[in-house]
Amino acid sequence: MKRLVILGGGYGGLKILLNLIDQGLPKDVHITVVDRNPYHSLKTEFYTIAAGTEADKNVRMEFPTHDQIQYVFTEINKIDVDTETVLIKDSKEAIPYDYLILGLGCEDNYHGIDGANEYTESVQTFENARSTWYSIGNLQAYGKVTVVGAGLSGIEVASEVRESRPDLNIRLLDRGETVLKAFDKKIQDYVEEWFASNDVEVLHNANVGYVEKDGVCNNGICYLNDVTIWTAGVRPNYLVRELPFEKDEQEKIILNEFYQVPSRQNVYVVGDCASSNHSPSAQLAGEQGEQIADILSALLKDKEPSAPKEIKLKGALGSLGKSDGFGNMLQQPVTGRLPRLAKSGVLWLNKRH
Repeated sequence: MKRLVILGGGYGGLKILLNLIDQGLPKDVHITVVDRNPYHSLKTEFYTIAAGTEADKNVRMEFPTHDQIQYVFTEINKIDVDTETVLIKDSKEAIPYDYLILGLGCEDNYHGIDGANEYTESVQTFENARSTWYSIGNLQAYGKVTVVGAGLSGIEVASEVRESRPDLNIRLLDRGETVLKAFDKKIQDYVEEWFASNDVEVLHNANVGYVEKDGVCNNGICYLNDVTIWTAGVRPNYLVRELPFEKDEQEKIILNEFYQVPSRQNVYVVGDCASSNHSPSAQLAGEQGEQIADILSALLKDKEPSAPKEIKLKGALGSLGKSDGFGNMLQQPVTGRLPRLAKSGVLWLNKRH
């Protein structure tokens, strides 16, 4: 019996699972999927949960069923690569593996800033997003919300909260001189104008010194605040950071061309924990998952896998509420309703697939 264990049912882990099923599982293969939730979460839509504009059921999907697949819904305590086992919460029995997939995603990076972990909300997990929604939903009129970080997550959170709660005072702290530094200037200018016309205060060149329960200190000025949402960077899951593997400057595991850990070639890494030339994204994790599935499918059938081709991403899409958006489409910057519709279409296709 060949035992494959997949840690994390996110975009990468799910894509591996679906493709292995599609390509046919040999009868001597058994797959165990370990995830904290009994469903696949559409993480790119967590900002809608945080803002209260979508119900939970709209951003989750059922895992596929198969006679050779077992699901374990729990937290992971430790990954022991020496004994090739995974230790889980509330169980004395470890899960053994012959092949291991690390798809545990990322968590917030607080950069050592005092109070950030204790006093901020997040959109990194379903539980975090629900907590953020609870905090925002319970605010009285004219409450103050600060979003720290003006990358894609911060932009989508701030704009969705603005649309959901027009009565609130919303501030966006941006470390750079413009929002969305990874995007084209046309998109940056469009988003800046959207925030200005929708009464969202954007403070550039931000430098958060510390966070308190009722305030954020930025560049020596402390702002009274009711809810602070942290979107200022991520890092690989702590379980992955603890592993004795070589990592890059972002603490991601360095891999060979087959997505294997060079010193442990039965261990594969997908998504936010894998060192890559690309920025983390659901699209990247999905593409990596497809390639890893091809490699594993060959190995599980005792065949020689082909080296994967270089990944070429199709672009990125972002939303500004329900009817406006931005993105790179066909290598061109696009703003307005078209990219928002395209993003909704991508979401629909993901759910259908």
